[in-house]
Amino acid sequence: MSVEKIYISYNNIHKLCQKAALEIKAAGRSVDCIIAIGGGGFIPARILRSFIKEEGKKNIPIQAIGLSLYEQLTDNVEVIGKEVVRTQWIDFGNLGDHLDSLIGKNVIIVDEVDDTRTTLHYALTELEKDVKQLQEKLGRTDEITKFSIFVLHNKDKPKKADLPQELFDSGRYIVGETVPDHWIAYPWEAVDIDEHTKHATAQGNI
Repeated sequence: MSVEKIYISYNNIHKLCQKAALEIKAAGRSVDCIIAIGGGGFIPARILRSFIKEEGKKNIPIQAIGLSLYEQLTDNVEVIGKEVVRTQWIDFGNLGDHLDSLIGKNVIIVDEVDDTRTTLHYALTELEKDVKQLQEKLGRTDEITKFSIFVLHNKDKPKKADLPQELFDSGRYIVGETVPDHWIAYPWEAVDIDEHTKHATAQGNI
């Protein structure tokens, strides 16, 4: 049985980022920092910045974090689950030295897809925890840091992890498009980009 594949073009990604930026602006929310989850979050984060940047103001900084899923094994080498592990993280000490920490800022976390939600849950939870620790260290516990999430695609499927309900209620969970639970082929993974774009065009993802 073949697995149905959804092909996504660069043009489609560009439009989804533009749509998200318009939604952010319409809600009157500013963005002070973008955190891209590598590697799928890098390209949408950069495109999103182009659309939410306000004329005459400095560029919004983009920070990168790297996360990987590793299989958890028993002594008998049986897979019992998957664990999210940091492979790259924000240097909060360096940010603090330059007075550009995340404290009191509006921060948006960007990834390409919300699949099982484990990666997004880990990223949000750990970033919130790190910011809280930094606030306590610097004596700035009265400042409020607001995190949002933007994904190009949300797979319509049961999730293995949760996000705070307040994120959805406040409109700070932003999705370009919700799609069925199929394999999503992104253009940056393509060997033959022309062939990839043909498939995306045939599916209307242009």
